[in-house]
Amino acid sequence: MIRYLYADELRSEPQLQHSMFLDRADQFKTRLGWDVSVDKFGYERDQYDGQNPLYVIYQKPDGSHGGSMRLLPTTGRTMVNDYFLDILGGGEVRSPAIWECTRFCLSRDAEPRTAAALMLAGGEVMENFGVKHFVGVFDARMVRIYRMIGASPEVLGRSGSGKDEISVGLWSFTESSREKVSRKAGITPTLSRLWFERAFGSEPQKLAQSA
Repeated sequence: MIRYLYADELRSEPQLQHSMFLDRADQFKTRLGWDVSVDKFGYERDQYDGQNPLYVIYQKPDGSHGGSMRLLPTTGRTMVNDYFLDILGGGEVRSPAIWECTRFCLSRDAEPRTAAALMLAGGEVMENFGVKHFVGVFDARMVRIYRMIGASPEVLGRSGSGKDEISVGLWSFTESSREKVSRKAGITPTLSRLWFERAFGSEPQKLAQSA
């Protein structure tokens, strides 16, 4: 199932929190070899986790983390504006209608549908909080994954080549996108909406106000 939790709510879900940050360390540090910090608990966390982001998490039946992504409004500090302006030619991405999506992570034993389920959940956030686009930085390996689940972004800029290529992308979410991603995830739009409403109710306000 999909969970929507702010950083200040994550502590109430210790198993989910523990497994998510361990999986992030495993993916970004161990498997991909990124220059990220891992603390004494084996967690991968950065400064943006301290800004009370919204985590969209695929929770496995045993209660642990299967996959996740992190959302922050571009009206505040974001990774793309702090570190990747060169890819954008120096222009910032800053708008109440654009949110940054980072730390897209899948556990080693994630179900094949996990990535699509996260994208479907991202669509719920966009639709219900007036977010028109997600912006994010992604590496070459993600191109195939996005294409496979029917959620390829508009590429705003690239740097590097081959497996070392880094891109900044802009995602939108249309009804056609919802249908494709829903089929790939094996999750009906009705169930997707139910999970969202369990977190925020039928008239969500908190995320919109924080923008």
